Amino acid sequence: MTYIRFRKHYLHIPYLALAALEFIVLYAIFSSLGLLLSIAGVGYPSVDTNILSASLFALILSCGTLAMGGYLAMVHESFSALFFRTLVAYCFVGGIGLKVLYLIVPTANPGSTNLFWAVICASLVVIILRLTFLRVVDSETLVRRVVIFGAGDFAANLLDEYERNMRALGVRIIGCISDNPNGAVDADKLLPTPYDFYQFCRQNKVSEIVIAQQERRRNEGGWLPVPDLMECKLRGIAITNGIDFYERELKKAKLDMVHPSWIVFSEGFKASKSRAFAKRSLDLLISLTLLAVMIPFIILTAIAVFLETGRPILYSQNRVGMLGKEFRIYKFRSMRQDAEKDGKAQWASANDNRVTRVGAFIRNTRLDELPQIYNVIKGEMSIVGPRPERPEFVSELKEKIPFYDTRHYVKPGLMGWAQLKYPYGASVEDARGKLEYDLYYSKNHSLLMDFLIMIQTVEVILLGKGVR
Repeated sequence: MTYIRFRKHYLHIPYLALAALEFIVLYAIFSSLGLLLSIAGVGYPSVDTNILSASLFALILSCGTLAMGGYLAMVHESFSALFFRTLVAYCFVGGIGLKVLYLIVPTANPGSTNLFWAVICASLVVIILRLTFLRVVDSETLVRRVVIFGAGDFAANLLDEYERNMRALGVRIIGCISDNPNGAVDADKLLPTPYDFYQFCRQNKVSEIVIAQQERRRNEGGWLPVPDLMECKLRGIAITNGIDFYERELKKAKLDMVHPSWIVFSEGFKASKSRAFAKRSLDLLISLTLLAVMIPFIILTAIAVFLETGRPILYSQNRVGMLGKEFRIYKFRSMRQDAEKDGKAQWASANDNRVTRVGAFIRNTRLDELPQIYNVIKGEMSIVGPRPERPEFVSELKEKIPFYDTRHYVKPGLMGWAQLKYPYGASVEDARGKLEYDLYYSKNHSLLMDFLIMIQTVEVILLGKGVR
């Protein structure tokens, strides 16, 4: 397998290896910076480096890559996009992080000029390293070969997700096995039913069989060769439920495959008093720190909104929180005063003409969300969690989307997993797509996951992703 499981999270080994290798390279570049500058003839050979300063340099730039989504985004991007993302991660995000760090630990500062050359060298070397990595990971000798058992809508949807996302994760689906001639999978993707499943897997170097059947009983048109699958599993070939495969590879719960027994018997969806206490303590610490740091931006945003459209500067709405309890959420006003003059709740649309010029800017930079720090301090929201929705929309979505109410068993947040993975939601279908990620978060949330979401939200803010 090319992944390991840490607590409740699946981590892909190739990307862990790349992150570790990059850290070593960054450490080595900083440690030998004086020698590199001498060889390059730049003229700054005297650089005071030590283990602490080199380690902090490598750590901050690695966090910059994580914040910009570099490790998974690069498999979908062109060379120019990879180059731009790496420069932003190192020169902008990493540069700001290092400057702040050197205010706290001034002894680790190598000097502005030396730091500039260190970041430039690191960017160029890491880009070459990543291009090499992409070639190696895409090699057919390293991929996991997978067979899907089933040829219905579930299997067809899985194949579609595979073409869009999984090929870059080192997975090769070689086809689907089914004896149902009326399946939804194209004929060229179907494999003949093997007489001996284990020998078939050996001959085709299959390491995993994914069960994606919609019908399990023969009288429903289904068929599941349990003895053959048992033999395969006992002889080292992984047998995985379709929903678990989705969760592991795509970090979401495929809603069409979710059923109540999965929620009841899965390892996740556990409430913990100790974790709730730790999360609440962390929320207070971060929100109070964020409030102190962002006060100048809060004042400037308030002035800008007032100068453009006058009062009110803030607006509030009812939102649905944990266990369905409603609360008032606060934002800086980014739309005209008459945005909902008829009193009816409306989904935001692309290029919404109700958004003001100042409103467009503060939406892109997420400055309009700053008043919600108050909701976090009050305990109605968390720093990380599913975004709270309006009661009018919740009533509609609960009727149209199964399991929608499960997202209300976790406290809503300023930032969330769905906001990282899914575009802005402005329809029932969008809400359905976001729920798949919210379900994954509800099942697997942890302080580690919250920390990673906070880091990766930097990319959302800098690139203005998911804004309307």
